Amino acid sequence: MAENGDNEQVKDLDTKIYEQIEYYFGDHNLPRDKFLKEQITLDDGWVPLEIMIKFNRLSRLTTDFPKILEALKKSKSGLLEIDEEKCKIRRSPDKPLPEVTEEYKNSIKNRSVYIKGFQPDTSLDEIKEWLEGKGPIENIQMRRTLQKTFKGSIFIVFDTDEAAKKFLENRDLKFKDSDMIILSKSEYFAKKNEERKDHKSAKAKSKQEKANAQKEAEAAEMKSLDEQTGCLLKFSGELDNMTSREDIHELFQNHGEIKWIDFSRGAKEGIILFKSNAKEALEKAKAANNDSLQLKEKDVTWELLEGDEEKAALKKIMEDQQESYNKRKGKGGRKPKGKGRGGRSNDSSRRIQFQGKKKKFDSSDEEEMEENDSTSADGKNGTDAAISPKKRQLEDKTTEEPEPKQLKTEDQ
Repeated sequence: MAENGDNEQVKDLDTKIYEQIEYYFGDHNLPRDKFLKEQITLDDGWVPLEIMIKFNRLSRLTTDFPKILEALKKSKSGLLEIDEEKCKIRRSPDKPLPEVTEEYKNSIKNRSVYIKGFQPDTSLDEIKEWLEGKGPIENIQMRRTLQKTFKGSIFIVFDTDEAAKKFLENRDLKFKDSDMIILSKSEYFAKKNEERKDHKSAKAKSKQEKANAQKEAEAAEMKSLDEQTGCLLKFSGELDNMTSREDIHELFQNHGEIKWIDFSRGAKEGIILFKSNAKEALEKAKAANNDSLQLKEKDVTWELLEGDEEKAALKKIMEDQQESYNKRKGKGGRKPKGKGRGGRSNDSSRRIQFQGKKKKFDSSDEEEMEENDSTSADGKNGTDAAISPKKRQLEDKTTEEPEPKQLKTEDQ
């Protein structure tokens, strides 16, 4: 019994060897494997086994030339020719690569199935084992992120339309107790298109909501500006470096409540924002000082702001107030350049400085994008990227340019 078991293992190894090599030269891999395509141009299609055993998946099975040749003789596909004497192999000239037509690509699409639900650490061998007995499969494609990590989903290509349809009849499958999502390739891309439309619709809605919010904010700002009309008083004169906001507060302390002063030491002008009517506050202050309203015994020109100049000044003050609030709440803000220009009326001893102002795809496009966004089984394009559990594989990635290949094409 032990001997029979050993024979079965040998048989299984031989099958794995010739299936693996037939995959390398198959319809699926060869068109997009730059390294192997370069090799077959060197000697009329012949590739030495000493080159082939550099491929990781084959080398993990065996590096023994006689063993490889013995295994290849057991294949019934007729895909490969063998030169035993020189230990070389090539794809048979009688088996040319298929012409990539729309009919060919549609054939692949009709036999393709999408499966999602695998754990991120699932291996290709585990997937192959899970798919055993579920129909003759030509190709398994493990989908990966740009960082080459497994997405937990695959595309598989069945031998025939009938095999794919039969597989899709039972979608209540589990992998390690995980429910699987199973869709035909057409269903998958239809679903992706619908999701993209929903996403674009949601994005457009969000954009519109932001635009509406901006309009509301601008309307609220204009309303706030309108409510504060008549509250600005501009002053200018030959003020010295000793003049401060505290002096201005003192001058108007019994005549009008000040909300904000846009002024810094050394400046020759500034603006006062009163809580209510600026003209009334100015008249009261003048009356209390015999109509001679000075700052530090310096003559000052007082001017009530109106119209566009008033709105511009109010907007600037409101921005400075917001900047002051952000800084006090630890939110950062504009870095001051030199001396500031603002001040808070309820804390005249605090110096706050400011400067400046704050403030369509169609289905075919979708499929091509998805194909280019995915990589085959082991996260690489080309040799050793995907393994056929049955025979050489087909793939409709005809628009994808394969990556340059080194001798070792996976797990480097």
